[in-house]
Amino acid sequence: MPIQSPIYLIASGDSRLAANQTCWEAQDKLEQALATALQSLGHTVKRAHEYNENKKHGFIDSQRMGMNVFASLPANDVPLIVAEAVWQYSHHVLAGLTTHKGPILTVANWCGQWPGLVGMLNLNGSLTKAGVKYNTLWSVDFTDEFFLNKLKEWLETETIQHDLSHARPLKECKKIPDELQEIGKQIAEDILKHKAIMGVFDEGCMGMYNAIISDDLLHKIGIFKERLSQSALFFEMQQTKDEEARAVYDWLNDKGMKFDLKEQPNDLTDLTEEQILSQCKMYIAAVRLANDFGCDLIGIQYQQGLKDLVPASDLAEGLLNNVDRPPVKDRTNNNILFENAAVPHFNEVDECAGVDAFITNRVWNRLGYAPETTLHDVRYGEDYNGVFTWVFEISGAVPPEHLTDGYKGAISFRQPPMYFHKGGGTIRGVSKPGEVVWSRIYTEDNRLKADIGRALVVELPQEENERRWRDTTPQWPIMNAQLLGVSRDQLMAKHKANHIQVAYTPTAEDAQKALAAKAACFQALGIEVIVCGTESGLE
Repeated sequence: MPIQSPIYLIASGDSRLAANQTCWEAQDKLEQALATALQSLGHTVKRAHEYNENKKHGFIDSQRMGMNVFASLPANDVPLIVAEAVWQYSHHVLAGLTTHKGPILTVANWCGQWPGLVGMLNLNGSLTKAGVKYNTLWSVDFTDEFFLNKLKEWLETETIQHDLSHARPLKECKKIPDELQEIGKQIAEDILKHKAIMGVFDEGCMGMYNAIISDDLLHKIGIFKERLSQSALFFEMQQTKDEEARAVYDWLNDKGMKFDLKEQPNDLTDLTEEQILSQCKMYIAAVRLANDFGCDLIGIQYQQGLKDLVPASDLAEGLLNNVDRPPVKDRTNNNILFENAAVPHFNEVDECAGVDAFITNRVWNRLGYAPETTLHDVRYGEDYNGVFTWVFEISGAVPPEHLTDGYKGAISFRQPPMYFHKGGGTIRGVSKPGEVVWSRIYTEDNRLKADIGRALVVELPQEENERRWRDTTPQWPIMNAQLLGVSRDQLMAKHKANHIQVAYTPTAEDAQKALAAKAACFQALGIEVIVCGTESGLE
């Protein structure tokens, strides 16, 4: 049935005042453009919560505020738009959205600045997991034909039909070759028999409900959580010797990694050697705790973790995911822990990415491929020479092996003070060109599912890389990816998370083998697989 005006608008924001104040201008611009688009279609929009003169922003900035906003709506069946120009904390609005009876539309601006599309994808994944019906849209300026037609469709029918022809259930695809089917099955059987431990340093980060896998679903695939405390990680850092941290730092310098250090640094705005050494202690502490508890993979909270106590976890996370990394000995100094192996780490304690990283590690090792893997934000993208090229970008967890020239191509910049007043260095670089298998595990209908496909990481001119960095976050590593057979709008319509998992293979043929073996492993574990795009080898 047609939607009636007024349409109520809400905006979920960050929990941090500085972030909300800095990003408010972009949000206000989005809302004005969206209101103009709705007016052109004969509809009016009404904000469900006012701009706060004291806070200098108009975001919902806490879970309690979100509950109060929904309680103040004239009815729980009014049409509702969740408009996002920023990274947002989904739990601010999730409670109200789970009981809202009216049509819901999530909308983001197509901009890499803060970014709204990443926040919206997280909210979409959270709503999908929660079983909340919603529709979704995105636009650069809210005047393009695609956006206006789809918005009109929602206004007239309360629903939007997106093109999802790129996605096919594995059961409808060509049979996986027997050899690769057997590899996937054997890995799955080994996991189910011997089990695996996921170390989680305090569950739930930045409102990412979609990043938490319920225990019952996790147990079915042979993985069990070791719920660890960030206080334990902090304490272990305090026990780590200064000379041990210095040895890690020296190792990185010897490998050719660079650090953006000023001659007379300001700790509030610049990267300092003290910050780096603290990050080296976190790396050592994380490896030792993973060993203490027999963890097969671990996740640190990152932004909402220890940010008020120590520098950011980026450096530690990226090193953990690299096979070639500084050696860490046990406390007796007798044995090297996890020698010649990565310690799979999932940024922002995204457990879906963690399960994916763990299985990728097993499959890639079995096939003889470099097992380094990481998650990225689905951050932004534009056409380059007529081909849509994504900017995948995340601060923590990117291994140097993924970067052009490895450690020599990596430079550590200070994290933006707006988010990290304690600083800490990143592992910034450009992802090397090559063949990639991408995937995402998510929860839908109380079942684990996985989208999987192929991509090419392409080499762009340095000036284009710099432009893309300026439009996003210049301190972070970047991956310029072209998804095979999946358009921008198809990924946005189908993807159920702000994150995407990536791992390299030597050749295109190897990518098809890895995709098939990984899909077979997922399937054998009971994870429903959806093959996305073309050139998977399973068409």
